[in-house]
Amino acid sequence: MLRFPIIHPPLLAALAACGHGGKVLLADANYSHSTNVYPGATTIYLNLRPGLLTVHQVLEPLLHAVPVEAADVMTPGDGTEPDVLAVYRELLGPATPLRELERFEFYAACREPDLAVCVATGDDRLYANILLTVGFIAPR
Repeated sequence: MLRFPIIHPPLLAALAACGHGGKVLLADANYSHSTNVYPGATTIYLNLRPGLLTVHQVLEPLLHAVPVEAADVMTPGDGTEPDVLAVYRELLGPATPLRELERFEFYAACREPDLAVCVATGDDRLYANILLTVGFIAPR
């Protein structure tokens, strides 16, 4: 038994294998997990039903498990901002600003070889995707 905020064995293994500079995609229910993910990335399916789990419900414990040095989010490209971005800003804090990418730029970034993990969620909010870059742990 683990005393840790994440207890999902395949997710723990995938995160443990993701080193500094590796990327973790937390994808909403509308995201194409088969065509807009690097083929070598591990896909973890947490999409039980629409609305469960949400991206921010996965993001919160993930932030206790791995350091995050950057975060990219998908935007509609029409100048509007999805409401969910406020939640991500609150969870990540001011040290990790969100870089906004238009939808097709975001897809292209997720097809790059540095994508190590894709977590498929049931989040039914539009544009709820976030791409995290794993940071490093400083020497003691």
